[in-house]
Amino acid sequence: MKDWIEGFQASIDYIEQNLSNELDIVKAARKAALSPFYYQRIFGAMCGMTVGEYIRARRMTLAAQELTCSGNKVIDIALKYGYDSPDSFAKAFQRFHGITPSQAKGSGAYLRSFAPLHIKITLGGGNMLDYKIVEKAPFTIMGTKKRFDAETSYSEIPEFWSEWMSDMKGLKGMFGVCTDMDGKSFDYWIADLYLPWEDIPEGCCTYQIPGGYWALFKCKGALPESMQKVNTQIWSEWLPALKGFTLAGNYSLEFYLPPAKAPADTVSYICIPLKKSER
Repeated sequence: MKDWIEGFQASIDYIEQNLSNELDIVKAARKAALSPFYYQRIFGAMCGMTVGEYIRARRMTLAAQELTCSGNKVIDIALKYGYDSPDSFAKAFQRFHGITPSQAKGSGAYLRSFAPLHIKITLGGGNMLDYKIVEKAPFTIMGTKKRFDAETSYSEIPEFWSEWMSDMKGLKGMFGVCTDMDGKSFDYWIADLYLPWEDIPEGCCTYQIPGGYWALFKCKGALPESMQKVNTQIWSEWLPALKGFTLAGNYSLEFYLPPAKAPADTVSYICIPLKKSER
């Protein structure tokens, strides 16, 4: 657990040291010994915000400090923290602080401050988390997919499901699958198990999921709350204590059983690919 926490803190330190430079999410993920795909998911679950939101909050904090404590021009500060123009900087600044950069230069202005994150080992857990590790052969899914930005996916994916439910395209919607994460975006599939003897519905395609070990986490209760609760436990409690296995692949899967009569009885699964540790 200590090595895992130290690696994640190293990634946050890398972000902090490069707030006035161009940040590379791949390098940040590498500090934590994670793929960009898992780094973004774990960061969001542990920190309650996306990596991009954290970076913007820290940059706006430092920009405000420079405006009030230095004679630097607004344009210079804007460029330093990654904004192409004073206008785009001013809009972002006002959203965060509630006042314009010019107002911030005046005396007595109220500003917001967002402190750097520090990951600490604390007594936690103590919660029941049902899971099992299984080995599965490769399998193929068939469904419809859409590319999502990691920053906005939490709000946009439910909309994708709503769109699909209005025109189900011959799918049952057994799976929700994240694939091909490049650090900034990923494909999200609404899919079923592909059966070669059945026709592929119009607008759908297939994707092969590699074989290997999977950790299956049972979620019981109304969606999406039950799945969100388990997802947070996976990344903040289960993963730091995991021994003998490490995360594998740049994909993950949600499995949905047929709807129950009562929302509280709904059962679904979060499925995380694993590989055996080398040490």
